Amino acid sequence: MKNKKNKTIEVKGTIVTITGENQNDYISLTDIARYKNPDAPADIVKNWLRSKNTIELLGFWEKLYNPDFKLVEFDQFKNEAGYNHFVLSPQKWIEKTNAVGIVSKSGRYGGTFAHKDIAFEFASWISVEFKLYLIKEFQRLKEDENNRLSIEWNVKRLLSKTNYHLQTNAVQKHIIPKKNYRKDKQWLIYAEEADLLNVALFGCTAKDWREANPELAGKGMNIRDMASINELTVLSNIESMNSVLIGQGIGKPERFDQLHEIAKYQLQVLNKKEIHKAIKNTKTRS
Repeated sequence: MKNKKNKTIEVKGTIVTITGENQNDYISLTDIARYKNPDAPADIVKNWLRSKNTIELLGFWEKLYNPDFKLVEFDQFKNEAGYNHFVLSPQKWIEKTNAVGIVSKSGRYGGTFAHKDIAFEFASWISVEFKLYLIKEFQRLKEDENNRLSIEWNVKRLLSKTNYHLQTNAVQKHIIPKKNYRKDKQWLIYAEEADLLNVALFGCTAKDWREANPELAGKGMNIRDMASINELTVLSNIESMNSVLIGQGIGKPERFDQLHEIAKYQLQVLNKKEIHKAIKNTKTRS
């Protein structure tokens, strides 16, 4: 599991950390265990892993979602589970079976994390009441995320179109020939100007991006759909600037140089501001 930005929810006075994204959310078993025993949560997780029912649950999950799961090693653990001598740590389970449903993370925000399917079952073993509250708070978090993503998507689409009509009007007024020109070919000039901005900001044309990302292109996505909010903000700015430069009669090579420098500078400033904001927020939470 790749490291992703952690999120937290509060469940019955216990802070529970969640990492991952989309449908691959991993919830901290260590945090859940603190509800039962705040002084020795790792021991609670190990006790849970000793159960035969737990081993069967983990094995069934891995069989469903992990093609690299080692079945021979799993069978050995399943046969030994439940005996007094049987002891199993998350690290040993992961190492011996190549499991992915449970992960062990070191460091300040480390501990044992499990896919939400597994984490909910662990929470039920801790306390049925706690599990219900955990699911409730988790669902609330996902609803908030979905709302934020919806707003972000709308903002991205708005930014990508904000100044586009300025550029197209400038192209129509100053670049498209007045005579002997087939109107069904006007899109070629519009596309050239759009790609001038694409290269100035993203470093490639729309065609280059489609060829490099055939799967996304096949789903109807384009280079601007995949851009960040900061990139689309800059794109909106240089679209407006390009319309001004076109009106001034400045040629494409000169316009590209200016727009490229503007895009590079503005994106650097916006990204730097976000980094500083993230650092400040991290210090505040600490």
